[in-house]
Amino acid sequence: MIKKISIFNIIISIFLSFPSVYAQTTSVTVRAKAKDAKFIGTSIGGAQIIIKNARTGEILAEGITSGSTGDTEKIMKTPHKRGDSMTDDKTAGFTANLDLKEPVFVTVEAYAPVLKKQAAVLSSTQLWLIPGKNIEGEGLVVDIPGFVVDILSPQTHEGIYTGSELVLKANVVMMCGCPTSPNGIWNANDYEVKALIQSDTGNRTEVELKFADKQSTFTATVALEKGVYHISIYAYDPKTGNTGLDQTSVIIK
Repeated sequence: MIKKISIFNIIISIFLSFPSVYAQTTSVTVRAKAKDAKFIGTSIGGAQIIIKNARTGEILAEGITSGSTGDTEKIMKTPHKRGDSMTDDKTAGFTANLDLKEPVFVTVEAYAPVLKKQAAVLSSTQLWLIPGKNIEGEGLVVDIPGFVVDILSPQTHEGIYTGSELVLKANVVMMCGCPTSPNGIWNANDYEVKALIQSDTGNRTEVELKFADKQSTFTATVALEKGVYHISIYAYDPKTGNTGLDQTSVIIK
């Protein structure tokens, strides 16, 4: 009898030493945070999150972050200590509930901001997901570098008569949509905003844009000779390395 019990215990021990054959629901919260700014949420279309099996490429979950950009005071003004959370239950994020039978090494991609295709970038990271071990609270935070730059003037393929001043105007915000302004939280005085203008004959001109009276707006004027021009307007922060760019074309008749 004792021998039978011992054999039974050995069999049970061997069975328990193997990973469970039953899937366990595992919750993973992913957030996308603009570099030097706040979280990317509903106000700018969110971030597209894709969780893939890193070995096979199989998509395990995907969705869009939703919610607010977060608490400005907590994120941008309050010193952070180890263990402090920058988020609350309203902060933008995406939560996936995965049924995992065994540990899986995943690639997590964040493509953002969704509403601004010319500005959107792809950031990614990798980690192990363990069955039944949730990643909750602040969750996994993926950093999204850059600026959103929108050229407001000139309009694409706009025709301007020779002798008229060409107005260059761009809107520059953080990747979360947070506004820029002189001496603001996102200080426009720290940013370099310039237009790179190239004619169809190869001539190049560089023009600096200054902050206008309207929040997040930078402007300049330039006189150009007759021709077709390709215009790139960029924003650059030498402190953080954030960059952003938009492009258009104009015809001087």
